[in-house]
Amino acid sequence: MVVMSRLLRAGPSTSPLISPRIACRLFSSFTSEITIHSPTSLIPNSINNNNSINSSNAKPLILRIEPHGRNVHWVFLGCPGVGKGTYASRLSKLIGVPHIATGDLVREELASSGPLSSKLAEIVNQGKLVSDEIIVDLLSRRLETGEAKGEAGFILDGFPRTVRQAEILEGVIDIDLVINLKLREEALLAKCLGRRICSECGGNYNVACIDIKGDDGSPGLYMAPLLPPPGCASKLITRSDDREEVVKERLRIYNEMTRPVEEFYQKRGKLLQFDLPGGIPESWPKLLQALNLDDQEDGQSAAA
Repeated sequence: MVVMSRLLRAGPSTSPLISPRIACRLFSSFTSEITIHSPTSLIPNSINNNNSINSSNAKPLILRIEPHGRNVHWVFLGCPGVGKGTYASRLSKLIGVPHIATGDLVREELASSGPLSSKLAEIVNQGKLVSDEIIVDLLSRRLETGEAKGEAGFILDGFPRTVRQAEILEGVIDIDLVINLKLREEALLAKCLGRRICSECGGNYNVACIDIKGDDGSPGLYMAPLLPPPGCASKLITRSDDREEVVKERLRIYNEMTRPVEEFYQKRGKLLQFDLPGGIPESWPKLLQALNLDDQEDGQSAAA
C-alpha cells in the first residue's frame, strides 16, 4: 500500500494519476508471480557493456509464457513512425495479451469531442508531447475498461515517454522486457510521410518505397510500400501530424526527452535493442528470433 500511496501522490490531489482501483490491481500484479523472467537473470552473457541486450549478438531470450500470455508486461520504445504499433500488435495477437497504444488513446479522445479534445488537438498538431498527467489519465481509464473485461498483462506502446512516467510505472509493476526499435532517421522521415489511413475501415497503409543504398561498409535498407486493397485506394487520408516539419519536431523532442527512458531501462538490464533490418517481411522473423518466439502463421503474416 505504500507503493500505491506514493503513486497517487505523484499527481494533483484532485486528480490522481491512476485511480485507486487500477493502482490496487497493478500493485497486486507486482506482488504476484511473474511468468516472464528478467533477461538479465536468464542470459547474462548477452548483456553488453552498456547493460542492454543487443539483438545482433544476444542469445535468444528464454521466455516462459503461460497460455494466452497472461501477466506478460512488455513495453515498446522507439522514435515516432518506427513501427511500434505494427510489431506490438502482432506480438499481442501471437501471445494473447492486449496491445495498449497511448497514441490510439489520444486519437480516440480527439475524435470523441470530449473535454480534452481541443487541448489535445493543439498539442498534436504542433508535434509536441502530451503531458504526463493527460497520458496517465487516459491509460488509467483504458486499464479500468480492460479490468472490467477480465484482461491480464499488456504490451504498452508509446508509454512511458518520460523518465517520470517510467518511474511511476516501475513503482507499481515489474516490467519484464522493454523492446527498443531502431531505424535510420532518413527512413523514419520517409516512412512517416508515406503513412495513410483508410477513412472508411481505419486500415493503416504506407505508400513510401524506401530504398537506401549501403555505403562505407554499412548495409543497405529496403522497405517496400504497404499498399491498400483496391476498395480502400480512393479513401486514403493523411494524418494531420504527418507533415515534414511536424515529423522532424517529433523526432527532435523524442531525442531530447525520451532517450533518457531508454537509459532508465538499460541500467536495469531490461532493454532489448533491435535494429530493424528492413520492412515487415525482413524484420518480423528476426524479432521473433530475438524473443525466442515462434509464429505458426509467420509465412503468411510476414507478407501482410
